[in-house]
Amino acid sequence: MTDQRPGNSRHPYYDILIAGSGGAGLSLALRLADTYKVAVLAKFALTECSTYYAQGGISAVFDDQHDSIESHIEDTLIAGADLCDQDIVRLTVSQGRESIEWLCRQGVSFTEENTANGEKQLHLNREGGHSHRRIVHSDDATGKAVSLSLIDRAKAHPNVTLLENHNVVELITTDKLGLTERRVCGAYVLNSQTGHILSIAARVVVLATGGANKVYLYSTNPHISTGDGIALAWRAGCRVANMEFMQFHPTCLYHPSARSFLISEAVRGEGGHLILPNGERFMQRYDARLELAPRDIVARAIDNEIKKHGIDCIYLDISHKSREFIQKHFPTIYTQCLELDIDISQQPIPVVPAAHYTCGGILTDAHARTDIPGLYAVGEVACTGLHGANRMASNSLLECLVFAEQANQDIRHCFDAIPMPPALPDWDESQVGDSDEEVVIAHNWDELRRFMWDYVGIVRTNKRLERAMNRLVLLKEEIAEYYGQFRVTSDLLELRSLVTVAELIIRCAQQRKESRGLHYTKDYPNLDNSRPPENTVLTPSNWTGIID
Repeated sequence: MTDQRPGNSRHPYYDILIAGSGGAGLSLALRLADTYKVAVLAKFALTECSTYYAQGGISAVFDDQHDSIESHIEDTLIAGADLCDQDIVRLTVSQGRESIEWLCRQGVSFTEENTANGEKQLHLNREGGHSHRRIVHSDDATGKAVSLSLIDRAKAHPNVTLLENHNVVELITTDKLGLTERRVCGAYVLNSQTGHILSIAARVVVLATGGANKVYLYSTNPHISTGDGIALAWRAGCRVANMEFMQFHPTCLYHPSARSFLISEAVRGEGGHLILPNGERFMQRYDARLELAPRDIVARAIDNEIKKHGIDCIYLDISHKSREFIQKHFPTIYTQCLELDIDISQQPIPVVPAAHYTCGGILTDAHARTDIPGLYAVGEVACTGLHGANRMASNSLLECLVFAEQANQDIRHCFDAIPMPPALPDWDESQVGDSDEEVVIAHNWDELRRFMWDYVGIVRTNKRLERAMNRLVLLKEEIAEYYGQFRVTSDLLELRSLVTVAELIIRCAQQRKESRGLHYTKDYPNLDNSRPPENTVLTPSNWTGIID
């Protein structure tokens, strides 16, 4: 149950309001719940989050004989193309083992193997960019194991309220209420089942809403990945950084009935080969690490081969391994493909690149704080400095866990000094009506995702970016007009978020006059070594300069 704040009993109040039910949001909620009343908002079902669909695993150093923290740091820095914050990388990597141990205490069961002495130890996979085996996993459905365990814990905790089908419309900050000292004090939240918009007060608000990869036509992400948190923070006055670095996963299953099904990087880590339709391997033409090169290199290689040969897809072949091996290591992938009449123990898997991860986002510090006091951002929605120009495989869930703990510590340290939120106004719908042409939303959504895929995808040019921006300007005006006339729906909120993040991606891409990491442009195909690499930071007009 919610606490009703004195003097403002009409509106629900929580100590901490967390938007997002993935690994970042739920792990933070559980860490805080022994002391504070916490609400977790899920846009749809609790499991409809990127964490739930994550296959590969979580990177952490457990093999002390062959691996080391320094090696993990070095691999991350190399993958990030000299744009990672080295202090943030060290902070994150050094907490890997502790993060896994915390998950185990929450009931997550990871895959184990027998040692030579007959003892049990964690089985470690290897993925692209990693020099050693350090991927802790639960078969090939790690995210599902993590998500379900955290949900069970949260449901059982008396201080955690889980609100499904609740989507944040807008953040409420004190300056919008006429107060001088600016801080976040709550949010307007749409209950998509009733259509009612709530005013929810909170002393701390956390954005853990995931990435923005549904801005592209093809994506491995669930429907929720529409950049909501990034757009909310940008409109509220937070800086956003490095949005040009949109990661395309090299191997998404190419099949009309499974357009978003990911084929885990672990398949390549266990010896899978990328081949052309004639069976020829091609990665040797692009990188000495072959199939285990970082994702940006592999994705561009596949994209180039598809365009060069005029083919629909390439293939990932693991059939030289035994059926027993494949079923043991990749039960989810094996079963899903078999349902589509693809026996991966006998034939190669048709794959194409697809938008997968947002490396940029809301600019935060080492404590997950944004530019607005009381507002935190954790997980894929944030730009912490860990990933730089390209995220290394399986560092994402690690970042969620580490920065949830960083936010937990900072919130506890600051909470008593945070004032109670003022009385919040109701959401005003007096000037809008019900839409009589919701088909506009579907058409705009489709147009936006298509031109982003065509013009702002794996390979870019100045002209393509200009074309995308020209189309975006018209679309942005049309969506703004629609938003101002009709009542809010979840689909409309997502479209509004998507057009915002599309603009941020294009603007960042236009500012970077080089090819680095995930941003590759034919007009500037090389690194700019004339100066130290810099982040691309966009500043909204209402920014007040909080973070140092």
